[in-house]
Order: sequence, then structure tokens, then C-alpha cells
Amino acid sequence: MSPTSPSGAAALPADPSAGAPGEQPRVVLVTGASSGIGRATAHAYAGRRAHLVLLARRRDVLERVAQECIARGAASCTVEPADVTERAAVEAAVDRTLEEHGRLDVCVHAAAVITFGTFLEVPADVFDRVVEVNVLGTANVARAVLPSMRERDDGVLVVVGSVLGRISVPQLVTYCTGKWAVRGLTRMISQAMADRPGVRVVGVAPGATNTPVYAVAGNYSGTAARPPVPVDQPEKVAAAVLRAADRRRRGEESVGLANALMTLGHELLPPVFDRLVGPLMSRLALAGGPLPPTSGNVVEPAEHDAVRGPWSGGGLLGLDRRRRHPSADGD
Repeated sequence: MSPTSPSGAAALPADPSAGAPGEQPRVVLVTGASSGIGRATAHAYAGRRAHLVLLARRRDVLERVAQECIARGAASCTVEPADVTERAAVEAAVDRTLEEHGRLDVCVHAAAVITFGTFLEVPADVFDRVVEVNVLGTANVARAVLPSMRERDDGVLVVVGSVLGRISVPQLVTYCTGKWAVRGLTRMISQAMADRPGVRVVGVAPGATNTPVYAVAGNYSGTAARPPVPVDQPEKVAAAVLRAADRRRRGEESVGLANALMTLGHELLPPVFDRLVGPLMSRLALAGGPLPPTSGNVVEPAEHDAVRGPWSGGGLLGLDRRRRHPSADGD
């Protein structure tokens, strides 16, 4: 699809990583752009007047996100409906981007799916699909975007991981399995780019974030899910993504007040952590009422599309607080 250019866009803050005032806007590809962190990241780069390429499974939702980005100041916006598990489709989207713009400066890989349930509760085909999307999808995106960046010795791949790539939660066995693999894969790809100092592969690891994913997740736990407190908003994670892309070093940026505590507990006190994590998960994240088994958006894209979910951050005692945020519809 040909990109669309904005007209009459309001002035927005300049990209702090840009060079001379006349330098062309960045070309940015965002996967998982239809909701949550991916959509928030697209909005943030639109505010920097980037040329955006939005990739997710549903064209209709991407078209709405594209209009939001144009309204926020994007230099252009192209939609690329694709499933990250389909390597040829991802490569074709990247090829079209290079043909249209001549380069790809930043790729933010935020596409992921999640399923609640312990190992024996989650059907094998659903387990396999979550791992396929989260791990092989990451590999497909990296394979597609890195060759042109290496050729130019310039570009950034930001992989959105999770604190769940550093801890283990039995009711999130599929997601944890995938995110542990994604963290290792991201680091090893970064190591392999050592001969290209201008190419960086970096990670961003958020904790609980108020996105629609909890409402559309696969769930075989018997109970509706919600983000465990403390909860950050997706715009905060998107800001961390932009910082990670701007900085001149590799590594991983953690986003979440409880991340360091959870990671330390997992590493330093494993017997205590293992005794507490299941009951705490049931109390904090799986207490939303009865729910029949569902594969959610794991196999087919969901009807929900928004930046935020309906949950507030709350305090540590505000376990049941929910509110509709002004930006919950993505506008």
C-alpha cells in the first residue's frame, strides 16, 4: 500500500537523535502495531514525524492506526497486514519498505501473544502456537530487517520482551517459555552484530502493562485475567522503546517498579519464590471471575483494538480498580 502524507500537522518535538535540521525523517517499522505497546510506539514515532510502516494481522485495524498516526504528524504511514510467523510475508513487507524509502532506520518488534494456564492445562497446539509467534516471529523479523542495516552499518532493532523472560510463573508457562527464548535470542543476535558498530539490537523488558492483551489472551486457567499491580501504561513502555532506539549502546532496558524485586527473588531465593509465585499470581492476576477455555487471539486476531486496557495502575492494595482511560480507544 502506498504511504499517505499528512496535511496541516501541528508542530511536534524533534527527534533528539537526528542530525542536521534538514535531515530526513526516520523510517520506522513497528510490528504488533494494532494495539497496546506497538500502537503506542507508532503514535510516539508519529509525533517525531517518522515515516511509519505498521505491521499486524488485521488490515482494518491498521488502517485506523495509520489515520491516528497521520493526525499525530507522521511523515507517511504504510500498512502491511501480515503474520510474523509467515517469513515470506514479513520479508515482502520489508522489501517494499526498502523499495519505497531506500532504507529502514528502526524496527520495533512488539508482536506477541499470551496464554494463561499451567503446562498441562494449555493444549499442545496452543502452546506451540504461542512459542511460534513469540520466538520464531522474532527470528523472522530479525532476519528480514538486519541485512539492509548491516549493509549500511546503520539501524536499530528493538525487541519488546518482558520481565517474564527473567522469572518463571506456572500459570504463564507458554509466555514465559517464549520470552526466556526471546531474551536469549536478542542477546545473541546483538553479539553477532559486533562487527557492525552502527547496527544495534536492543531489548525492552516491561512488567505488567495496561494493554488489551489480558482481555483477548488465550486462557485455560478457568479465571479471567488482568495485569497484576503495579501496572504501567503502554505509553511509558513506548517512551522506553524510543530511548532504547536513540541511545548508542546495546543491552536491555527494564520498565516496571517491581521488575528488579521479582528478578532478585527469582535468582536469590528460588525456593521462596517458587512457593509464593503461584498463589500470588492467582490473587493478583487471575481473580477476574469464571471464564471458559479459550484460545483468544493466539490463532486468530481479536476484535479488540486499542492502546490501553481498562485497568488503572492502582496501588498495591488497589487490586480491583478499573477505569476507562481517555486514550483507551487509541485516539
